[in-house]
Amino acid sequence: MSVEGKRDGLKALRAQALGEGREDAIARQHARGKLTARERIDLLLDPGSFTELDMFMRHRAHGFGLEDNRPWGDGVVTGHGTIDGRTVYVFSQDFTVFGGSLGEVFAEKIVKVMDLAVKMGCPLIGLNDSGGARIQEGVVSLAGYADIFHRNVRASGVIPQISVVLGPCAGGAVYSPAITDFIFMVRETSHMFITGPDVIKTVTGEEVTMEELGGAQSHATRSGVCHFATDSEEECIAMVRELMAFLPQNNLDLAPYVATDDPSDRMAPELATIIPDQATKPYDITRVIELVVDDEDFFEVAPLYAQNLVIGFARLAGHAVGIVGNQPKALAGVLDIDASVKGARFVRFCDAFNIPVVSFVDVPGFLPGTQQEYGGIILHGAKLLYAYAEATVPKLTVITRKAYGGAYDVMSSKHIGADFNVAWPTGEIAVMGADGAVNIVFRREIEAAIAQGIDPAVRRAELVEEYKERFANPYQAAERGYVDDVIEPEETRPWLIRALEASLTKREQGPARKHGNIPL
Repeated sequence: MSVEGKRDGLKALRAQALGEGREDAIARQHARGKLTARERIDLLLDPGSFTELDMFMRHRAHGFGLEDNRPWGDGVVTGHGTIDGRTVYVFSQDFTVFGGSLGEVFAEKIVKVMDLAVKMGCPLIGLNDSGGARIQEGVVSLAGYADIFHRNVRASGVIPQISVVLGPCAGGAVYSPAITDFIFMVRETSHMFITGPDVIKTVTGEEVTMEELGGAQSHATRSGVCHFATDSEEECIAMVRELMAFLPQNNLDLAPYVATDDPSDRMAPELATIIPDQATKPYDITRVIELVVDDEDFFEVAPLYAQNLVIGFARLAGHAVGIVGNQPKALAGVLDIDASVKGARFVRFCDAFNIPVVSFVDVPGFLPGTQQEYGGIILHGAKLLYAYAEATVPKLTVITRKAYGGAYDVMSSKHIGADFNVAWPTGEIAVMGADGAVNIVFRREIEAAIAQGIDPAVRRAELVEEYKERFANPYQAAERGYVDDVIEPEETRPWLIRALEASLTKREQGPARKHGNIPL
């Protein structure tokens, strides 16, 4: 064959690999409201930056007619490209080929880009749209999943790993996304579950729809598996790009610095009146965060789950930071099981990737009740405590109002290693709230009032005010150096920026050990 003929042969093979002849399958994908594997990559990466790898790999399986159907690429598109000029590695599962099912070669392609991502120190993004293991290939498919899981674990804390679920993801396949750092889903088209509705009905008798069981909204609000739920694939992929702007390439790098015109010494007068006069009245901690960070740009993570704790990314003077804040608008900002796990996971991510953590504290304590106790609030609350205590990145804390009991300790207090702590004059740092404390501390005084014919309610109200005057303030903590200063709320941004810039050179070496034993 001539050189020209060989070149023509290459063009024909490439056209087949790119989808020529599969127009009907692509049309069915579009009819489901879904993009193709390559269309998704085009949206995700900078234009013209994608370099595909292993386009011409094909499965080697026999039986069940597989030997007569060997599509190029074997149902997954892999390679590397850039997002905002920064290299990432990517795989995109192709539902139009064998339903995106994973076989031996499919897994080999994913494993190759995972290994390259770790070796080159670049983030890995997986676009998942798969019917699961390729049954016809038997245990080889299961081995392929395990090879991927093993690499997910080895890469954890080394490079950022992001999973974008854009179709089915069921059975063992769900564990790869579960190990990764962030999961994105699309409402109505994305589904994750261990066992589907039909199996559940057979085994337990429960009747549940696909969307109720494993849809984006269910996982974003109830299970916490999904961090971001969007209404379209385009919106979903745009959010992935936005998230990437806050993340470093790997655990040895810093997140990108983004210059801002927002002055570092900018005051925020609105903060002066944001705390209500009534201690039981809520306010929005996200508004506090927005008024403090650069350009009021706060990228919230998992906004629909455990809403009593807010987490997300922002910048201070151009530097990326992770934000954790108690939300008084939801359950008064208490810590419960879900919020503790949500916060712990996020703090550990930030620590793994050199992202300073800024905490805004307004916490009345841990949520009481048998449901929480039987559910393991002791164990799960300890996860958040462990995460903060273990973190060696710069840790800055602002106490806006309540900081009661053990929850005060857990929320990045000076005692578990926070570097710089400040309180507003509205801060209340105490063992517990005034109402509960008076019942314990002044029980005899109230009993004496009753014996003397004094209205106990009046006497109790006096004692509550006395307790508030003495304890419901930040000054006892300031006297002991537990907070470094008490500042006016409007000064929060410049104070945090100065503290952050003073701590960017932080180096903290922990004791020699293989790893700690976090209370899982």
